[in-house]
Amino acid sequence: MATTPYGIVHFFPGGTKEQYEASLAAVHPGAGLLPEGQIFHAGGASEGGWTIMAVHESKESWEKFRDTILMPRMQAGIEGGFAAPPEETVIDLYTVLP
Repeated sequence: MATTPYGIVHFFPGGTKEQYEASLAAVHPGAGLLPEGQIFHAGGASEGGWTIMAVHESKESWEKFRDTILMPRMQAGIEGGFAAPPEETVIDLYTVLP
């Protein structure tokens, strides 16, 4: 059975570029590098805050990243990072184009 790409959109009300940069540095393996299983990442200012979009190879790859890296680091507190959990939208993607 083929895996289906899985999309996640996080909106942080009142989020800023500085909070994004601090949070990203804490959960990604290095500048310009994606976590294992993630195939796309984008972030930017949006009305009322900051939005992050990510695509993982599968729902399972997202859940592994979320449960072993993202949530533990956010719950421990990231200095200068986002102060509250995001509003989350998940998408069972049908199409992902290069």
